[in-house]
Amino acid sequence: MNIFKTMLLMALLTGLMVAVGGAIDDTNGAMIMLVISIGMNFASYWFSDSIVLKSYDAREVTATDAPQLYKLVENLAQNAKLPMPRVYIIDTDVPNAFATGRNPDHAAVAVTTGLMNALDYNELSGVLGHELAHVKHRDILIGTIAAAMAGVISMVANIVQWGAILGTRSDDRGGALGFIVTVIVAPIAAMLIQMAVSRSREYDADKTGGEICGNPMYLANALEKIEFYAQRHAPMPQAGTATAHMFIINPLENSKKVLKNLFSTHPATDDRIAHLREQARDMNLLA
Repeated sequence: MNIFKTMLLMALLTGLMVAVGGAIDDTNGAMIMLVISIGMNFASYWFSDSIVLKSYDAREVTATDAPQLYKLVENLAQNAKLPMPRVYIIDTDVPNAFATGRNPDHAAVAVTTGLMNALDYNELSGVLGHELAHVKHRDILIGTIAAAMAGVISMVANIVQWGAILGTRSDDRGGALGFIVTVIVAPIAAMLIQMAVSRSREYDADKTGGEICGNPMYLANALEKIEFYAQRHAPMPQAGTATAHMFIINPLENSKKVLKNLFSTHPATDDRIAHLREQARDMNLLA
C-alpha cells in the first residue's frame, strides 16, 4: 500500500509538471516539461549521491579511520541483507544522519560528528538501521527525484512571474487561469506532493530500522535526543531545502513549529516515537 501510494504521488508530480508546461505554451510546453522531467530523473539516478555528499563536505572513512562506526554499519548491513555501503562523516555539531545512492549496490550512509557524540552505541545503531532501511526500500532515489521535480516547477513559476512583471510574457499563452495555476497553485501543490512522498517513506524506514538494529527503542531513544537538540539549537548550517528530506530529522526546522500533516518533510517526531514504542511492545521488548 505504501509503495502504491508513493507511485501515485510521483505520477501526480510528473502530471503536474506536464500541466505547468501546458499552461505556459499548450502542447509544446507540456512536451518540454515532460522531457525535463525525464532528464532530471536520469540525472538524479546517476549523480544524486555524489552531489549531496559533496555539498555537505562529507569525508569517506574506512575500517582504519573509524573502526567502531564502520564495524557497526557492516554488522547492520549484514542484518539487513544489504551490500556494505560506503561510510561518511560530516563535521558538524548538529546530530543528524542520512543515506544516499541510487540503489543498494551504490549506497552510502553519512553521520555527523554531533550524532556520534550525542548517542550511545545502541542509539547510533537505531539511526543507522533507519538509514539502511531507506537503502533497502530505495527511498533515496524516490525522494531525490521528487525534490528535483518540485524544484523545477518552482523555478518555472518564478520565470513566468518575472516574465509578467517585466512584460516579456505573451498574454495568449494559457491566459489568466494558466498564469494563476503556474505561478501560485502549481508550486504549492508540488511542495505538498513532495512532502507527502517524504513522509510516506519515514514510517516504513522507522519500522524496518527497528528490525535491523534489533530493538525499535534504540531508534526511539535516538530520535528523542536528536529532537531535543533541534528544539534548542540553530538548524544545521549547511542544510538546504532540496536535501532536507534525506535526513533522519529535518535539519532546517523544528518539527513543533510547522504543520505536522501537510507542510513537513517528516512526520512529527512524537508520532514516530509512539509508533516505535508500539512496535517494541509487539516484539515483547517493552512492557
